[in-house]
Amino acid sequence: MAERPARVVATAAACALIARLAAEHGGLLFHQSGGCCDGSAPMCFPAGEFLVGDVDVLLGEIAGVPFYMSGSQFAYWRHTQLIIDAVPGNGGMFSLERPTGLRFLTRSRLFTDAEAAALEAAQTGGA
Repeated sequence: MAERPARVVATAAACALIARLAAEHGGLLFHQSGGCCDGSAPMCFPAGEFLVGDVDVLLGEIAGVPFYMSGSQFAYWRHTQLIIDAVPGNGGMFSLERPTGLRFLTRSRLFTDAEAAALEAAQTGGA
């Protein structure tokens, strides 16, 4: 059986931007937005300034920062690994990176059959 893969990972560029934002703002939290004002984008907030809901799913951590997604969006994306990157551009209207000239971007890849089986086994208590 394959090792259980991370549901969310970050590139070196994203980790560098996270470190920069953490140095300026302290603790952080990510939430993959589900549309609305800024489309579907990873949004970075100061810890405690975004209310995580009962239906939000903790996907994991990137650079030591928790990363959440709404349950309805997770149902759609659960077969993919999210890869958070930082690229030139304007971040989401309410996301901390907006004034930096960079924005967080979500890329994704489908889990392999073996990775999907490992995730399923972990969810059902088999791993």
